[in-house]
Amino acid sequence: MKVVVQRCSKASILIDDSIKRNIDNGLVVLLGIHKDDDINDVNYIIKKLINLRIFEDESNKMNYSIQDINGSILLVSQFTLYANTKEGNRPSFTDSMKYNDAKELYELFIDNLKKTNINFKTGEFGSDMKVNLINDGPVTIIIDSKENLYENK
Repeated sequence: MKVVVQRCSKASILIDDSIKRNIDNGLVVLLGIHKDDDINDVNYIIKKLINLRIFEDESNKMNYSIQDINGSILLVSQFTLYANTKEGNRPSFTDSMKYNDAKELYELFIDNLKKTNINFKTGEFGSDMKVNLINDGPVTIIIDSKENLYENK
């Protein structure tokens, strides 16, 4: 599982040109699901997200997490994070989990994120979405659960 995490002062999402969801002061999380992902990847990413200290304290040091600032998360599924561009000019998505399995794991991710009591909103899995954000900093962090899971074996 791979996420691109962007600290934002504002973010919104337009889904299928109609539904709009907004957050202020928090994280935009683009979530890619790998074909080999499971509950361990879900739990690792959620733990990282809610504890990642990328918000500034009174001394302008990144010491606060999303929990510390009572911020929000805008969660967006994005299978293209596992695009393979090694051959040719058209990306291959063979490393992305198949639609039905990915949707199930995405819903599990949402269910487990609810347990954290972090305020969050989501896009809609498989829908056409337009994401707008003001990247605060800019701060953008990439987290890959496979890097951690392999290191801890």
